[in-house]
Amino acid sequence: MKLKYLKNVTTLDLNAEKCVGCGRCTEVCPHGVFDIIDNKTQIIDKDSCMECGACALNCPEEAIEVNAGVGCAAAIIKSWFTGGEPSCDCGNSSDGGKCC
Repeated sequence: MKLKYLKNVTTLDLNAEKCVGCGRCTEVCPHGVFDIIDNKTQIIDKDSCMECGACALNCPEEAIEVNAGVGCAAAIIKSWFTGGEPSCDCGNSSDGGKCC
């Protein structure tokens, strides 16, 4: 089963100009977010990124950036308890913007 997170919320960013196509990101990514196409890394499944940071940490060219941390796990867990849709828009939350 392929895990998916919230659509279009990951902080993952790839600078293709810096990428040398070494493939290290494909080796360390636990969710298969990357692939090497035409000798360059490409993000093939951004919504599967759990923001663990392994790709950025292991990229020798610093071509990958990601805000490593819990991502929107707090929003997902909160939605389970409230029965609502998960939202990472923490700026408007009643907890002072500290949900994520």
